[in-house]
Amino acid sequence: MNSDELLITDAILPQSGVRVDISILGGNIARVLPAKEYRTSEVETIAADGRWVLPGLWDNHVHFAQWTMQRQRIDLSAIASAAECLDLVRHELALHPDGNTSGNRVLIGYGFQDGVWPDAPSAAELDAASPELPVVLVSKDLHCAWVNTPAARLLAVNPDPVAGLVREAEWFGALRGLQDPSMLSIADYRASAEFAARRGVVGIVEFENTDNLTLWPARVADGVNSLRVETSVWPHRLDTAIAQGVRTGDVLDELGLVRMGSLKVVVDGSLNTRTAWCWDPYPGLSPDHAHPCGAATVPLDELEDVMRKARDAGISAAIHAIGDRANSGVLDAFDHLQMTGSVEHAQLVRASDFARFGRLGLTASIQPEHAMDDRDVADRHWAGRTERAFAFASLQESGTQIRLGSDAPVAPLDPWIALAAAVSRSRDGREEWHPEQSLDRRTALAASTRGDTDVSEGDAADLVLVEYDPMSASATDLRTMPVAATLLGGRITWKDI
Repeated sequence: MNSDELLITDAILPQSGVRVDISILGGNIARVLPAKEYRTSEVETIAADGRWVLPGLWDNHVHFAQWTMQRQRIDLSAIASAAECLDLVRHELALHPDGNTSGNRVLIGYGFQDGVWPDAPSAAELDAASPELPVVLVSKDLHCAWVNTPAARLLAVNPDPVAGLVREAEWFGALRGLQDPSMLSIADYRASAEFAARRGVVGIVEFENTDNLTLWPARVADGVNSLRVETSVWPHRLDTAIAQGVRTGDVLDELGLVRMGSLKVVVDGSLNTRTAWCWDPYPGLSPDHAHPCGAATVPLDELEDVMRKARDAGISAAIHAIGDRANSGVLDAFDHLQMTGSVEHAQLVRASDFARFGRLGLTASIQPEHAMDDRDVADRHWAGRTERAFAFASLQESGTQIRLGSDAPVAPLDPWIALAAAVSRSRDGREEWHPEQSLDRRTALAASTRGDTDVSEGDAADLVLVEYDPMSASATDLRTMPVAATLLGGRITWKDI
C-alpha cells in the first residue's frame, strides 16, 4: 500500500453535483476525477458514499483560550434577570464552595446579557451571595464583568460601586489575569482543537490578547496540531513582534500550521454593554451621562499611529469596530494610511460608509450568530437603525470581501452555526430579522472556506465531508450539519464513517 497517498471515493461537489474521486498526495489534492475512474487497491481509502466534499472551514475570529476555559465556567447564557443570575450563583457556590477553576479559588461564570434584563446587577447583592469567595461573571460580549468585592481585590479593579460592573479597558486588563496558564492544560487545548475538527474546522484566526507568537508554536509542538492558526498581536506587543522581524504570512512553527496574522486593535466597546461608539445616543441615558453615544477606547490619532507602525513593518491590521461612529473612524484610518486589512464585527454602519468598505479593498470579518443573539438588544438600543445593523448583504453588495467567524466564546466555535445565521437571519423558530440583509449560500460558504466552494487540483488537502448538500440544506440542517470527516493537509483530524 502506498502510505503517502489517500483516496476519497464517490464524493459530490456541491456547486456542480458531480460525483468525484479525489487523490491526495503530499498533503495536496493531486487529482480530481469522475467517480470510479480511478482504480487502485494500493492506497488508504475514505469511501464518501455520496457525501458532499468541500474545502475545510475556517473560523475567522476566535479567542481560543477563553473558548477552552468556557468549559469550566458557569453557563449564564439563558439567564433572564439579575435576580435569576444571583440564584444560579448561590446554587453553584453550594456545589463548588472552593470555586470552579483548577487550582484557583475563584467561581467564574460566562455569558450574561444585562442589556435586556428587567433589573440591574447589584454589587451589594453579589457580595451578600458570596462574601468571601471571589466571584467573576463575564458578559457574553466579553466587554464587562460583574464582580464581588473579593474578586475586585484579587483582580485589582475598581468596579462601579452600585452595579459591581467593570467595563472595557480596565476589564480587558483583568481578563488577562483570568487566563493564567495554570487554569488550562495542553490536554484542554487539544480537546478544544479536536472539537473544532469534528465540526469541519481546519483553521482559526486567533485574537486572544496573549503572546500568540510564542504560545501557538509551543502548543503545536506539544500536539495541538489539528488546526491551522493565523495569529495576531495586540498593540502592547507590537514592538516585540517587529523586533523579531515577523511579517504577516510568515510561518512561525516547524509544521507550518501557525502563521503571523494581523495587528489587533479594539477601537470601541460593544452593543450589550452600550459602549459601542455610535453617531446617535443610546436611548434612556441621562443627559449628563459621560458617554451617551458610547466611546472610543483608542483615540483615532493613536489608532493611525499604531497602524502606521504595523504597516511599515509588513504587518496587516484587524480593527474591532462595532458602532457606526467607530466604523467611520476606522475607515478613515485605513483610507489615510492607504492600508488594507479587516474590520472586525462592523455591526452598525452608517449608510454612506458601506461603499467605502469595498472601495478601500477591506475585509469585513463578521459573526452572523451575534445578530441572532443580539437582535432584541439591537431593537432596544439601536431602535430606528437596525436596517443597517449586522448588514451583511449591504457589505457584500459594496464589493467588500466577507469572512465569517464566531468570536468564540461569544458564539460557539462552529462555522455551520455562522453559516445558518448568515443565510436565514433566524433561530429557534423566530421570524427572520431583517431578511433583506441575509447572504446567499455561495457567498456565505466562500466566506467560511477562505474563498472557494469547490475543491481543485493543486490545493492543500484541507477538506470536509458532510452529510447534506450545503447549497440546499435547510437552515436547521445547516446549523447542525453532520460532519463525516475532516482532513488537514491530507491528514485525517476527524472521521465518523
